[in-house]
Amino acid sequence: MSPEQDEFYRANMYLNFGDIGTNIKDLMEQYQEKSVSRQQIESISDMKKFVENFPEFRKLSGTVSKHVAVISEMSRIVREHQLMEVSETEQDIATQGEKRVILDTLDRLCDSPKTRAEDCLRLGLLFSIRYEKDTGDVERVRNRVAASKSLKDDQMAVFKSISGYTSRALRSVDLFEDRNPLAITKRFLRGVKDVENVYTRHKPLLSDLLDQVFKGKLKESVFPFIGPTKPTDRPQDIIVFVVGGVTYEEAMAVAMLNKATPGVRIVLGGTTVHNSHSFLEEVCATMTYSGSLSV
Repeated sequence: MSPEQDEFYRANMYLNFGDIGTNIKDLMEQYQEKSVSRQQIESISDMKKFVENFPEFRKLSGTVSKHVAVISEMSRIVREHQLMEVSETEQDIATQGEKRVILDTLDRLCDSPKTRAEDCLRLGLLFSIRYEKDTGDVERVRNRVAASKSLKDDQMAVFKSISGYTSRALRSVDLFEDRNPLAITKRFLRGVKDVENVYTRHKPLLSDLLDQVFKGKLKESVFPFIGPTKPTDRPQDIIVFVVGGVTYEEAMAVAMLNKATPGVRIVLGGTTVHNSHSFLEEVCATMTYSGSLSV
């Protein structure tokens, strides 16, 4: 599918799963209305109108068939592997939900035969990043993931790789907004605002960095600029290029910022576009501790 050629895809490519389902239902209703009107050919005028509209009707028919097939397959995968609960748990970990509740949920998901090993591994890794100081809980989660999904030592070595790659001591920015009172308050207010959708609470760090660019508050110590003087005017064109790769969530965030910020154009690029699997493969290849993600 291409946003240049598929109008429905272009309009819905950044929406969440539930909203896409609603919009496909609306698309189906449009198709049904046109199907009924197509059958009611009672005059020369009706025939002429049908011939004129037939290419549009055929295009709509193909669009409906394609997207219904896609959403049906997505629904099957989501249902069979409990991905809604997996996604909610990811959001809880990333936005500092109640840790005891998170641990209970992780236990339940790991015990469920429906939950894939790769999803349990990802949840365990995310927990280890978020709560790296709580070494006892991190070790408990690690052991639970390994035991419940029968993962081997080389598969579990990714825990050591991710720890060496994302350690709090190595971060130059406040990834989880928990290092100062202002950031903590900002995260809390954001959580209250977005409480109506538990699946979209997390916002990528890139969103905050771009907000700092708009306000002229980007830290020079972390993001130095080139030129004799620091620019003071609000930029109109911003190019972000991430060596190591960008994510689909970051692409969505940039698209939403472009839409919400008239007069500013943000272009996002990177050496690749990562999902969780490709990112972890790169981490394992980069770090000294090798591991396998074949689960």
